[in-house]
Amino acid sequence: MKKFTQMRQQFRQAVFGEQVVNMVVAPDSLAAKVAQQQGFKAIFAAGYATSASNLAMPDRGIADFGIMLNKCREIVNAVDIPVFADADTGYGDLANVQRTVRNYEAIGAAGLFLEDQTWPKRCGHMAGKSVVPQAEMVAKIKTAAAARRHDDFLIMSRTDARAVYDLDTAIARSKAYHAAGADLVFIEAPRSVAELKQIAAAFPEVPLMANMIEDGATPLLSSSELQQLGFSIVVHPTALTYAQTYADEQVLHELATQGTTSQSKAAMVTFDRFNQFVGLDQVNQLEARYAPEQMLIEMQK
Repeated sequence: MKKFTQMRQQFRQAVFGEQVVNMVVAPDSLAAKVAQQQGFKAIFAAGYATSASNLAMPDRGIADFGIMLNKCREIVNAVDIPVFADADTGYGDLANVQRTVRNYEAIGAAGLFLEDQTWPKRCGHMAGKSVVPQAEMVAKIKTAAAARRHDDFLIMSRTDARAVYDLDTAIARSKAYHAAGADLVFIEAPRSVAELKQIAAAFPEVPLMANMIEDGATPLLSSSELQQLGFSIVVHPTALTYAQTYADEQVLHELATQGTTSQSKAAMVTFDRFNQFVGLDQVNQLEARYAPEQMLIEMQK
């Protein structure tokens, strides 16, 4: 589809461009549409938010391939900006990695990342992770790169070896993954600005992603600060999930204790504004245009 081609090209141009790509993880299509309205140039569809929004469960490999793919599809259909996907470990052996890449490409994602954790995986900032042998992940990256049908569909490698071993091992693994065909590199959960600088120095010509989790293992820096350190992509995976949970708690506490939302109403969008935002006018216009009565009038002209 033309839209998918444009989104892939747009994302490639952005990540290999001079400006940092600032992405937020959208828990759902509505959040993605709000992000687009607020000027974000790309969206991330990721496991932490999907596990929370779809299952109300932690990011521990519980959200399966079908749930993750469908969430990404819904977000792609809701916005006109590129959507990059979290594809966990590829959901199985090499045949499954191939299937994963081709399915995400077919629904219009701009690319995806694959990680080297063992399954079931964990959020990158949780304790208790383990990783597969490097050679196993190299084979997955080679399979993913060969499986894509468009060069603009970008493959990112993610390693969680920093927490399991050390930063040097994570860098060495990421270099092997890049050599195997990964276009982009993501080393999860560095623990200091010094480590972020070390990562950037190791990949001077490769677009790098940094993960900014509130209360996570990595220092919470701004996008401009990370760009100055040498990162091309910054993702905020938990901001909207945490904000939505906080808002839900506040409103529901008032409802449970006061029986009304009168105090919370000032923090809400209005009925008319919300309907306008989700496109009620366009739906009404479409219905009016193709309603049987209108079609009969057109036929009688």
